[in-house]
Amino acid sequence: MSGTHPFRVLRARPLWMTNGVITGVLALLFAVFYVGANIDPVGHMTRLPVGLVNADEGAGQVNLGARITESVKRSTAGGDRIDWKVMGEKEMKEEIGEGKLYGALVVPADFTSSAIALTGTPTTGTPTRPTLTVLTNQSAGSVGSGLARTATSRAAENASLQVGRELTARIGPAQAKLPAAARVLLADPAAVTVEDGHPLDSHSGLGLTAFYYALVLVVCGMLSANVISGQVDHALGYTHNDMGPLRLHRPLIRATRVQTLAISGTLMAALSLLMGTLVMVGAIGIMGMDASHLPLLWLYSVCAIAVSGIGALTLLAVFGTPGMLVVTLVFIGMAVPTAGATTPIEALPGFYRFLAEFEPLRQLTGGVRSILYYDAQGDAGLARAWVMMAAGLAAAALFGFGVLRWYDRKGLHRVPVEAAEPGKTAAPA
Repeated sequence: MSGTHPFRVLRARPLWMTNGVITGVLALLFAVFYVGANIDPVGHMTRLPVGLVNADEGAGQVNLGARITESVKRSTAGGDRIDWKVMGEKEMKEEIGEGKLYGALVVPADFTSSAIALTGTPTTGTPTRPTLTVLTNQSAGSVGSGLARTATSRAAENASLQVGRELTARIGPAQAKLPAAARVLLADPAAVTVEDGHPLDSHSGLGLTAFYYALVLVVCGMLSANVISGQVDHALGYTHNDMGPLRLHRPLIRATRVQTLAISGTLMAALSLLMGTLVMVGAIGIMGMDASHLPLLWLYSVCAIAVSGIGALTLLAVFGTPGMLVVTLVFIGMAVPTAGATTPIEALPGFYRFLAEFEPLRQLTGGVRSILYYDAQGDAGLARAWVMMAAGLAAAALFGFGVLRWYDRKGLHRVPVEAAEPGKTAAPA
């Protein structure tokens, strides 16, 4: 038994260096991933999809709605930040209902006739003021919807001024005969109204319940992988299990690395049934979250937890102790900023948009959003989520079992020193 005092380990330079490097890198990476992704969404915004609809029926040979949409489309005021998608009203409603648009600018059917009526002398009352409608889509993300609303409202205001110039030129010298209030109205004739293009239920967290629900699924899979990995090692006798002041240890059951991962994966798949059920009970039954398609949501929840957990178990098995750091970075550190729930993917720097193509939380959020907000439509993100889950499970199985089989063939068994046979050296852990 060594007579060295335990606190003397604090003098060991490698102890400080190793822990300093690991904790420092984690602090730096989390700051870069979280703050860097959200520090300037307007500056990084590229081709945010916004609908542009001209339903104006015109008046004679004049169609001011067509001029407005052409002007907005040609406008360079926003650079390439807004991707104006000219479409019909039906198509626009469908794409907003699938989360493909963050908003829309709509020119109504009577816009031209209402605008031209302002140039005449009213016989009864005040002519109806023409209206431009700005539609928002909070279900696609509150920040993205807000960015689209700002850009669309600005475009509508500029369009109103353009129409005012055309009407003023049309009326010519007769403008002097109009009352002062009428001349002011003529210069900026259009009223801009803002409406919710895809209203959500009151218990939908302003469009954020899908993100938080998906985050719960990922965290359940990640944390339970850590628990299951440790408990399987204890059950096989490879590690001790400390329960308060008690240390429990079981007899060693020799198992290859491949067998250990298979046991852990089986536990994860089975327990995902329980976790998926309880997540729904907590979110919907206890907290009252608005949700539909409950059987599909339950199946999706179970599968999402299972795939996330098996992916985390694979990283833990391949990388060992550092595996938990890798799991944290992949499933939380790089995942949350690239999920597209708070800041839209189109408003992220290029590196983060690249990560969003395969980061698990983004894929799972899209599927949950489709189930909760978009009537479980495949085009709204559900089909992509199922495909990416299947691809992730296949990749985890190929990577995990492939690497662990190579470890086993090289004799890199998980046999502790005290369990080695007398006279023989234990294989490397």
